[in-house]
Amino acid sequence: MSVVTNTTTIGAIELPSRRNTELVLLGLAVAIPIFAYANAGLAIHGKLPPGMIAYGLGLGLLAGIAHVVVRRYAKYADPLLLPLATLLNGLGLVLIWRLDQSERLQNLAKRSWGGFSPAAPNQLFYTAVGITLFVVVLLVMKDHRTLQRFTYISMAVALVLLILPVVPGLGADVFGAKIWISVGGFSIQPGEFAKIVIAVFFAGYLMVKRDALALASRRFMGLYLPRGRDLGPILMIWAMSLLILIFETDLGTSLLFFGMFVVMLYVATERTSWIVIGLLMSAGGAVAVANFSSHVGARVNAFLDPFSCFKTSGACEQVGNALMSFGSGGVLGTGWGQGHSDLILFAANSDFIFTTVGEELGLAGVMAFLMLYALIVERGARTALASRDPFGKLFAIGLTGAFAIQIFVVAGGVMGLIPLTGMTMPFLASGGSSVIANWALIGILIRISDTARRPAPMPASSTDSELTQVVRPS
Repeated sequence: MSVVTNTTTIGAIELPSRRNTELVLLGLAVAIPIFAYANAGLAIHGKLPPGMIAYGLGLGLLAGIAHVVVRRYAKYADPLLLPLATLLNGLGLVLIWRLDQSERLQNLAKRSWGGFSPAAPNQLFYTAVGITLFVVVLLVMKDHRTLQRFTYISMAVALVLLILPVVPGLGADVFGAKIWISVGGFSIQPGEFAKIVIAVFFAGYLMVKRDALALASRRFMGLYLPRGRDLGPILMIWAMSLLILIFETDLGTSLLFFGMFVVMLYVATERTSWIVIGLLMSAGGAVAVANFSSHVGARVNAFLDPFSCFKTSGACEQVGNALMSFGSGGVLGTGWGQGHSDLILFAANSDFIFTTVGEELGLAGVMAFLMLYALIVERGARTALASRDPFGKLFAIGLTGAFAIQIFVVAGGVMGLIPLTGMTMPFLASGGSSVIANWALIGILIRISDTARRPAPMPASSTDSELTQVVRPS
C-alpha cells in the first residue's frame, strides 16, 4: 500500500492580483464623497444639491475607467493607491463646492474680478484630465526603467519648467509668488510637473554615483562628510533651490526640490549625515533669503507671531484666520457647511482649504485626512522596497518623498508649524496643475508596483512537469 501526493510547482501558482479588492474599495471611495456632498447641501440649503447625481455618476465613471485600465494593463499593481487618490479627489471636490456656496466669496469675486465663476465644475474637469493622463501613463509606459535613458534630458526639462515662471511676458506674479505661467487664458504651475521630471534625473544620477557618495567620505564629529568633488551636485541642487526662492519667492517649491533630493540621497547611500547636511543647508539658505526678500520675510514674521501684524500684513491675516478656524473646529468640528473658513477669502479653496477640514470636521477629520495621505506614502514606500531594480527603488521613493514633503509643508504652513509656503494640498485644493500632476504621480507608482509585484517567469526546464509524484511505503 502506498500514498501518492501531488505537489504543484511554484511556477504553476499565480499570485492574486487584488483587482476585486480595488473595485470594492473604489465603490466606497465614490460613495463617501457623495454622502458628504449630500450632507453639505442639506446643511447649507436645507435640501439635496441639484447636481449630486451628475457629480456621483461623473466621479464613478472616471474611477471605473481608471480601474478597467489598471485591471487590464497593471494587473498586479497595488490595490490601494487608486481608491485612496479617488477618495481624496472626491472629498476635495465637495470642499471646493462647499466654498463656492459662500456669499462672501461670491461678493468678493464680483467686486474684484467683475463676476463669480464656481471652481467645483472646473475642478471636476481637471480631474477628468488628470485621470486621462493617468491612463496615458499606464498605456504608454510599459516599463518604468525606460525613463532611465532620459536622466540628463529630464534635468534639462526640469530646469526649463522651473525657469518659465520668471520669463517676462510668460510668467505671472500671483500674490507675490512667481510660480505660474499664463498660456491661452489658462494659468499653469510648471513646478507641479517639474517634481516628477526631476525625480527621474535624481534617480538616474544617484543610481550611478551612490557608491562614491556612500563610501568615499571623511568622518568628522560623528558625521561622514563627502569629498569635495562629490559635494558638487549637492551644492548645485542647493543653489538651484535658492535661485527658485530668490527669483520666484516661493518657499514651498524650494523646500520640495531640495528635500526630495536629500531623501533620495539618504536612501541611496544610507548615510544619516546627508540628512543633517541637508537640514543645515536648507535652514541657512532660507534665513539668508528671508533677510532681503520682503515676501518671504513677511511669511516668516507671520509664522513667528501671526497676531502681531494681523492688521498690517495679508500673510498674518491669513495665518491668524486659519488658526482661529482650527481652534473653533474643536475635536468633532462644526459640521459640513457650518464653518467660516471663507473669511480667508481668495485662498480659501486653494492654499488654505485644509482649514475648512479643521473647522468643519474638527481634529478627527484632520487626522482622518492625514491618515489617507499617510497610507499613500506608506504604499509608495512599500512599492520602493518591493522594486527589483535600483532605479525603480529610487524613483518610487523620490516621488513618494516629494508627495510627503508637500503634505508636510502645506499642512504645517496653515497650522502655524512652519512658515506659510503657498503650495496646494494634493487632490484637495482647487487648481488644475496640482490635480493633473498628482494623478500622473499615482499612475507612475502603480506602474512601478505592478512591475515589482508581477511574478517572475520560470525557466522552461522547471515547467516541463507540473506534477511530481512522491511515493511513501506504508
